[in-house]
Amino acid sequence: MKICIRCYVSGRVQGVWYRAATREQARALGVTGFARNLTDGRVEVLACGEEKAVLALREWLWQGPPHAQVSDVRWQAATDEAPSHFTVG
Repeated sequence: MKICIRCYVSGRVQGVWYRAATREQARALGVTGFARNLTDGRVEVLACGEEKAVLALREWLWQGPPHAQVSDVRWQAATDEAPSHFTVG
């Protein structure tokens, strides 16, 4: 089953290669969507694909790359049309 979720990641997640690492992880899992910085310091992630892969990416968001310090990951179901690939904005 294919799903899309939107995640909001808080903590030290900007300026630590969080978005690029998320793109690499998403591509490895076959997940499409995007990762972009928000003005409030969070990172927004749209993840679309097979449910198992999307949920695996959601769990990975708690870890992120080595220099990230994630304090919270909030998520909700998304009704977006699934993009054809994963981008960083």
